[in-house]
Amino acid sequence: TVATLKHGQDRSGLPPRLAEFLSAAEAEPPGWSDADVRAAEKFFSRHRGEVAMLQGTVGLIGTYLSPTGAFTLRSTGRLGGVDGPGRRLSQSSRLFIDMDKQGAMTDGTLAANVTKVRLVHASVRQLHKKSGQWDYDKWGEPVSQKYTTGASCVFSVQILQAMRNLGLDVSADDAHGFMCAWHYVNHYLGTPEKWVLPKDVDAVDRVWTEERDREWKKTDDGVFMTKQALDYYKKFVPGPFHDAFVAMVRTALTDQYADMAGLPRGFLDTAAGPLAAGHKAVSGLGGGLLGGTAEDTVGVNPYKEILGVASSAFREMEKAALTQGQDDQPQMHQELGDDR
Repeated sequence: TVATLKHGQDRSGLPPRLAEFLSAAEAEPPGWSDADVRAAEKFFSRHRGEVAMLQGTVGLIGTYLSPTGAFTLRSTGRLGGVDGPGRRLSQSSRLFIDMDKQGAMTDGTLAANVTKVRLVHASVRQLHKKSGQWDYDKWGEPVSQKYTTGASCVFSVQILQAMRNLGLDVSADDAHGFMCAWHYVNHYLGTPEKWVLPKDVDAVDRVWTEERDREWKKTDDGVFMTKQALDYYKKFVPGPFHDAFVAMVRTALTDQYADMAGLPRGFLDTAAGPLAAGHKAVSGLGGGLLGGTAEDTVGVNPYKEILGVASSAFREMEKAALTQGQDDQPQMHQELGDDR
């Protein structure tokens, strides 16, 4: 349980090796301060709905653009019987929800749940080792430190880029706060200090932008899982709004990377003003999902409103992923046998 992982909890009933690991894992990041906590909480107080939705869409799809990451995720699902975007989203959602909770960085909740993710990563490595199907020469170690750090970049600076692409105003101080949060998470994922993301947004952005163009590629695994994700999202954002939703995700990712992921192009992606068209499509849904009419919204950048509706829909996705029997990935150790 999370309580067992929190600082100061009684661990006398745990196996000695696990108790020792948890004691070592609970140390705060070097140089961590109250100012870092305040900066992170300030960011989430202003942007929590939008950023959670973007992490669960742009971020999740971004992890599929790493060939190694895409192969790891898809093959792990096949081996552990936990395939599908709902289950992958359930794991991410716990982390996203904890990140924006007031006090989660000071009461041990976030550190505990990130440590649980670290243990899931260890289970993935054991799952592949026992399967005998993993090509270590080709893929290296499953869920390597490099991949973990890359994924942290996707969910941090890549999301800040996505917000900028959508015209959202994120101050330098707020961007710093978000980076502080991911510095904290990256540390508790067990990443060696040389790989832990610094709190400097510009430094991480420069390194990630260079590395991304070497790392991200179109693969069958990535396209397959992106389609799975889009099909899952459609349950919560159906009909004409889904077209506007996909167009928004394309804009957030940029066409270059959206094409790599296999995101479809639609009528909202034509040269004839996708922003105004998107606003018309959403405003024109039965009863006016956003209020008003298409006629009185022409020329207005729609994405702030689309993001609001999408964020509400995403909260329903998170709830479904966490509560409707899809959160069984932490129990993948059951696939490992009695000697776990």
